[in-house]
Amino acid sequence: MALNPSGLKKTGELHLAVRFTCTAWSNMLAMYAKPLLPKMHYTHPISVLQLDYLRFQAMQMVAARLGRAEPPLKREVVEYMLDVDSHMFSLRRSKANFNRITSLFSGVVAVGKWMDGICKWKNPLTTILVHVLFLILVCYPELILPTVFLYLFMIGLWNYRRRPRKPPHMDTVLSYAEQVHPDELDEEFDTFPTTKPGDIVRMRYDRLRSVAGRVQTVVGDLATQGERAQALLSWRDPRATAIFILLSFIVAVVLYVTPFQVVAVVLGLYLLRHPRFRSKQPSVPFNFYKRLPAKSDMLL
Repeated sequence: MALNPSGLKKTGELHLAVRFTCTAWSNMLAMYAKPLLPKMHYTHPISVLQLDYLRFQAMQMVAARLGRAEPPLKREVVEYMLDVDSHMFSLRRSKANFNRITSLFSGVVAVGKWMDGICKWKNPLTTILVHVLFLILVCYPELILPTVFLYLFMIGLWNYRRRPRKPPHMDTVLSYAEQVHPDELDEEFDTFPTTKPGDIVRMRYDRLRSVAGRVQTVVGDLATQGERAQALLSWRDPRATAIFILLSFIVAVVLYVTPFQVVAVVLGLYLLRHPRFRSKQPSVPFNFYKRLPAKSDMLL
């Protein structure tokens, strides 16, 4: 399959039967512990610009060598296989990478929703079992790490039934190659600098500005949250910093004189309390954090 300005095209089929064997099982397992690159790369690492230059030179050598082969291989094929234009902007690849990140954090989101259901007592039986497990782990903290690794072991065994049984291949759905807009493909295969008319370039520029605006907003929100955390001890808001350091001192004294297990039990039961004892308003620490100053107010 090949992706060209006209869309996804199936150029043919190639059936291969490859069998991989290893003469020494121990040597194959030892490869997982070896570094990917030579030792000099880690002793004297090269910059990103030099790495790109070396990658380009390697592509030139491979293309020249395969161009003299019999039958000769076109330069475009070598560039396509080596993914030479991976550093160029592509709205299709941006969507694909965003989808990859979303699927990557889907498990974390699912765990967060499950914990939210536990805290809100949506399933009382499950919440009670979580309470019992929590109290057991607090009373016997030496069981925490064995429980975690045993849980990972059980997940691995459970996923063994759904293990991939075929080699990986080009995924057109993951690459957003089937639902891509023709103009996005035309932009992806455009030369650099562009050779398109001014109205098309203006339209693409406006579209890129809208996408970059969303990214800018997300980056700004992340920076704001980090600056609020720094403002806790920077005395930019003297009252907030005084309250925080006073509470920190009180918490330090309480944690020093109180056994850790008691603190863990009280904190865990407070987080898992019944919705009847919860308020629909944001918590006091959340309100305090949201009122901390950030440098977003200083931007022009």
